[in-house]
This record gives sequence, C-alpha cells and structure tokens, in this order.
Amino acid sequence: MVEITANPGETFLDRMIGLVESANRRKTPNEIALAMLLAAMTIIFMVAVVTLEPFALYARTTVTITVLIALLVCLIPTTIGGLLSAIGIAGIDRLLQRNVVALSGRAVEAAGDVDTLLLDKTGTITFGNRQASEFLPAPGVPTKRLVEAAALASLADETPEGRSIVALAERFGVKPDGEGLVAVPFSATTRMSGVDHNGRRIRKGAAESIARWTGRPLQPEVRERVDAIARSGGTPLLVAEDRNVLGTVHLKDIVKPGIRERFAELRRMGLRTVMITGDNPLTAAAIAAEAGVDDFLAEATPERKLALIREEQQGGRMVAMTGDGTNDAPALAQADVAVAMNSGTQEAKEAGNLIDLDSDPTKLIEIVEAGKQMLITRGALTTFSIANDVAKYFAIIPAIFVGSLPELGALNVMRLGSPHSAVLSAVIFNALIIVALIPLALRGVRYRAIGAAALLRRNLLVYGLGGIVAPFIGIKLIDLAVNALHLV
Repeated sequence: MVEITANPGETFLDRMIGLVESANRRKTPNEIALAMLLAAMTIIFMVAVVTLEPFALYARTTVTITVLIALLVCLIPTTIGGLLSAIGIAGIDRLLQRNVVALSGRAVEAAGDVDTLLLDKTGTITFGNRQASEFLPAPGVPTKRLVEAAALASLADETPEGRSIVALAERFGVKPDGEGLVAVPFSATTRMSGVDHNGRRIRKGAAESIARWTGRPLQPEVRERVDAIARSGGTPLLVAEDRNVLGTVHLKDIVKPGIRERFAELRRMGLRTVMITGDNPLTAAAIAAEAGVDDFLAEATPERKLALIREEQQGGRMVAMTGDGTNDAPALAQADVAVAMNSGTQEAKEAGNLIDLDSDPTKLIEIVEAGKQMLITRGALTTFSIANDVAKYFAIIPAIFVGSLPELGALNVMRLGSPHSAVLSAVIFNALIIVALIPLALRGVRYRAIGAAALLRRNLLVYGLGGIVAPFIGIKLIDLAVNALHLV
C-alpha cells in the first residue's frame, strides 16, 4: 500500500503541484529519441561541412564560404525542425475538435507514447447506469424489512444505482419517510453509504466493507449469493442495520457493445488496458473477461490506483487515465496522460493535463489515437527529411569539385546546368519543401492500427523512397528555371 505523505503545513494543492511537476519532468521515449537524432544529424553534417575545406585544398580547388553555408543549410535537419511546430499545433487542434483542451503540449506528445490505459469500468466499459433488479434477504429476515432499509439508505443517494433501488422498492409498495434523515455519504475509504434515522443506523455497500462494519463474518448463505451475483458480472450490494446484515441488492451492469473490438484494436497497437473498479474481484473478473481488457484492479482505492501507476512507470511504461473526483487527483497527477472531466472537481482539473469538456471517459481512447497519429506524422516527415539529404549531396558535392576532379561529374546524375545553379537550386528547393509539407503536417498522416514493423516498412517505402525521388525532380526543375531566367 502506498501512502501519500506531506510536510507539516503543506496543502492538498501543494502536493498535487509537486506530483504534476514530477510527472512533467519525465521525458517520453519519442522526445528523447528525436532530440538525440536531430543532435546527431546536426553534429555529423557540421563535421562533414567543416572537413570539406581540407579536402578542397588537397584537390587544389577552393570552396567559398557561401557554398559551405548553403551546404550546411541544406543538410542540417531544417525541414523537420521547421515542421515540428506545425505537427504539434495540429495535434492540439485535433484534440480541440474532440472538445478536449490540452493544458500543455507535452500532454499530446505523451499520448502517442502511452503503453498502458487505466480505464474506469463505470461509464467507460459499462454504461454506468447499474439498475437494482432484485432484493435477496438474509436467512430469517423478512423481504419487506430488507426493502424498507435499502430504500431508506438510498433516499439521499442521487446516483443512478441509488435511484433505481428506491424505484424498485416502490414496486414492492414501500415508500419510506425521509423525515429526520441524516445522510452518511459514500467514501472511497469506507466504500459504503447510508443513513441514521430515528435511532436506526442503516448502511449499504460492498460486501467486505459491510462485513468490517458489522464486525462479524458474513453468513454462508449471504456469502454464496454475493459470489453468485459477482460471478454473473453483477454487483452485489449488502444492506445492514445496526450491524446486522439484512440481505443483498442485485445491481446489473451492461458492457457497452463494440468495446471488446476496440480493446482488440488497442492490443494490436501494443497498448495494455487495465480496468479500474470498486467492485469485488469476482465481479471485476467477470466484467473484464466480457469486455476483453488485459487486466483489472478491483476494490480500487486512491492509494491502490497511485501504486499501480507508479509500478507501471517503474517498468518503463507510459500511463494514461481519466478521473473526475478529488480522490482521483493523486493518480491523475502521477499519470503521464491525465484526462480530467469538465464536470469533475477543481482538484482533479488541477492535477490533469487534459480536460474533456464533454466529460466522456471513453474519449481517452480517441486521445491516445490522436497522439499516435501525431507521432506517426512526425516519424514520416523525419524519414522524408533524412532521405532529402541524399539528393542534395548529389546536387551540391559534384558541383563543388567537378572543376578540379572531373571524375566526380559521374555523380551529377541530374545534369544540372552549372555549379552555381546547382547550389542555388538546392537552397531554393530546401526552402520550398518546408512550405509544401506544411499541409501534410497539419492534416497528419493517416492513422492505422498496425504493428511497429509494418509501420516502419510503410514509412520507408512511401516517405523514404519519396524523400529521395522528390528532390531529384524538384531540384532539376528549379535548375532549368534558374538557367532559363539567367539568374546565375
């Protein structure tokens, strides 16, 4: 069990800010890889340009500073560097189109790197409107007594489950009087709620929580019914009065249609899904098997959620989750991608780095897909940018040395008009290609749920080969125009 410790005088918001800052310091694998790649390319090309002067002296020719600067401008990763901002803005805009506000650009970046999705069962995997279907009294307890106690305990409960219990009780002819009612609200720690009414203490909640409250083990008949409901995928809700268990309320929960197929698609993307629920392990296992999630966390408390996220992160995985309550704030602050519901508490919004204006927990899947599309777009354009350099070498290097080393004329496969036009054409193309690629950076490369190997093959075929062929054609056309207009 993980405990959230605090210094004396430290407020809840201070602790949340500390967790958020700690999470934001974690760099995503793609951020690190891209930074290392761009740094390595820049250093390599700078070394290549600087060493050209000694080679030129050896070949008894001269290379002007203008040509060296032109070569450096063409070879360093200016294309992808110029497009990174457009790709990032487009990623944020795609989330805005889904009514999701990104509080930091890094949140969108991290969404594409997510390995583990933590999904609340209620409202995400199931419809979340569990309905009371039957009352099952304990041995020796009249049904009417159980129905009356369950209805009283639910009068102050505004959740769909609470309202459904009151509605079902009315079908039994029970309409409890709420005068003098003192509500005991639900707590994530106690995992039960209830009322104090005219000297009566009535509670309803999870089986283990009620058993702890009563201070005695459940009767075998009650335990058997609880397990049977849980195995069927329902939720057993125990009702107790003055520390005596009166019986069980059967709540039915329905898995959303098509959710199993969505999870299968996420699995093909390499994502691991974990269902978070307050249900007991038997119920959680039944729902998880029906929905097709990879794992589940039953009887979840704020501490257990936080411990699970830290365990995943210690294993080198990026974690995304949604939440809307104060109890979710520590886990949201720790998660790499934290989607807070607009209808949630201020603490949850402060801890999150994305806010869903529609308060739809299922949107977490779309957010991850938008992040993946942004990373795929950046990878494709990076491949295109690197491939571009091959053609620029063939344009500029022969032009520099063809006078002193005629043998290098064989590398002038584009048959450019003159050394000066070759350099000018390469520089013009280098500037135009950035402008030409902006629409693709904003629109994004089409996202498909395919494996990393298939994605790499597609990038190399389309953007790698295209990045080599396009400059040959573009530089040649610009060279023809430069010579036709007598610009050199």
